[in-house]
Amino acid sequence: MYDKASSNNNSVWPKVNGKVSFWLDQLGPITKREPLPSDITVDVAIVGAGFTGLWTAYYLLQERPDLSVAIIEKEFAGFGASGRNGGWLSAEAPGKMDKYAKSRGVQAAVDLQRAMFTTVDEVVRVAAKHNIDDSIQKDGLLYVATNDAQLERLRQRVTESTQWGWGSNDIGILNADELTQRVNVQDAIGALYTPHAARIHPGQLVRGLADVVESLGAKIYEDTAALRVNSGVVQTDRGRVKAKKIGVTLEGYQSKLAGRSRKMLPMNSSMIITEPLSEESWAEIGWHGAETLGDGAHGFTYTQRTADGRIALGGRGVPYNYSNSFDWNGRTDERAVKIMIERLNTLFPVTRGVPIAHTWTGILGVPRDWSATVTLNPETGIGMAGGYVGHGVSGTNLAGRTLKDFILEKDTDLTRLGWVDRSPRKWEPEPLRWLGATTFYRVYEVADAQENKNKTKATSPLANIANTIAGRK
Repeated sequence: MYDKASSNNNSVWPKVNGKVSFWLDQLGPITKREPLPSDITVDVAIVGAGFTGLWTAYYLLQERPDLSVAIIEKEFAGFGASGRNGGWLSAEAPGKMDKYAKSRGVQAAVDLQRAMFTTVDEVVRVAAKHNIDDSIQKDGLLYVATNDAQLERLRQRVTESTQWGWGSNDIGILNADELTQRVNVQDAIGALYTPHAARIHPGQLVRGLADVVESLGAKIYEDTAALRVNSGVVQTDRGRVKAKKIGVTLEGYQSKLAGRSRKMLPMNSSMIITEPLSEESWAEIGWHGAETLGDGAHGFTYTQRTADGRIALGGRGVPYNYSNSFDWNGRTDERAVKIMIERLNTLFPVTRGVPIAHTWTGILGVPRDWSATVTLNPETGIGMAGGYVGHGVSGTNLAGRTLKDFILEKDTDLTRLGWVDRSPRKWEPEPLRWLGATTFYRVYEVADAQENKNKTKATSPLANIANTIAGRK
């Protein structure tokens, strides 16, 4: 196990911890936009200047440039998950397809998945049109298996995906040799591959999108905290914003809004990023494309090769803090840093001794049934989108387009998708919420260790128990 105390490892330990994220820190100092000056009245108010809120405003103003749109943001655009994520623009639906089918029917769930395919290309198109992320590259997504149980789950996933709109050109299994042609992962025996994914630079995309939205006429009020949302009004710490239609797009941060503490679990997701690797190291790893890469473990690791030759890796080291608390500036717990460095070194042994440039932590929104939703109450005029469970970079774009249609009172294909108008039950009160979240991730760690040791195709029974506790089944 990684030992920070050794002299060799002190040179590896992250130089920066927190500061929101590497993605934003790399772009240089951020000057906040002006806060809300006083009470205002607009056509549409959006709470949260992350991807969902920005995409909603973007498509609203593309279709209706006459609308007045105000975006309320406590910190600055991209402060939350949008500026801290792993940079996966993936067509994976942000939830459980069987739950979407139960809510809206099988066809609505299939339509949602097909919409996710086109969403990846839509984000790439908009980014290219406005020149807001020069790192975007669509080379697909790999889920790597390093034991038989993981590979069997990936095979089952491919088989099950066919009922939800995936075809043979959308998803498949690579053997070990085929995987090595793309990337050399230690002890890998195969992988799931889908072409429907792209690498992004989260900081460039979210900050660039904010600038574009502003140029279209939206007003972004930063350093302005929304305290309460009621029909027709957003109460902030600097005044009231009156609007006929309101979109709440706060993801995990909505737990801080009055009356919403149990709607979303703000789950921690932490990341590390290396200094640029040498050409010799990249030759050994053989990762010459921009495939995003995850593993098949229950604990789950997600990585990307950045455009400037680093490896960014994330995971769930300390998944949840008691009573919805989190480090606002994104500092990562030491235990989580150790876990991620060890995982990086296990997947790519050549990275041992490579300095870690930065570590940070963000929160993602997790509904009780682990499935995102988009909705708008026509009586109150309040809409909500979120709960992407870590698959929000593409999901936010589709949600923004859907919320736009709701706000404009349009009945479209998007407003009939499988994730629309769902109301998952609330999370349990504390301390049950903390006990449950902490327990099931610890159980996943044990289950992964069992599967690595047992060398069978069977998933650990402990993982099935954890899935039941978590509500992921």
